[in-house]
Amino acid sequence: MSAPNFLRLGRQAAGIASDKKCLDILLLNIKNISSIADYFLIATAESFPQMRAVTETVFKTFRDEEGLMPTHSDWRSTGSWAVIDYGGIVIHIMLPSAREFYALEKIWVDARKIKVD
Repeated sequence: MSAPNFLRLGRQAAGIASDKKCLDILLLNIKNISSIADYFLIATAESFPQMRAVTETVFKTFRDEEGLMPTHSDWRSTGSWAVIDYGGIVIHIMLPSAREFYALEKIWVDARKIKVD
């Protein structure tokens, strides 16, 4: 089995977030500045049910269509920030308060932004 195409997966996750009406969707290439992952997807959900819907849809889509399971995921403990880690792509779905407080895009200011439709 070949390695996953994490850029394609990032775009696919961005599409799911967009379909579920998330705001400020940002796909970052962090490949050259971090060993954490190749890409970060950050999106804002306006409610916990919306955040849960995006998270569950990404999980189900990647499992059913790509055969991928996350190496780590957490969204039940905080209630304001969902993280799904697939190794090469880490997906962050955040409520507005968490997005503003943690300001991940400011931490990764040197990352290259990738256009998502």
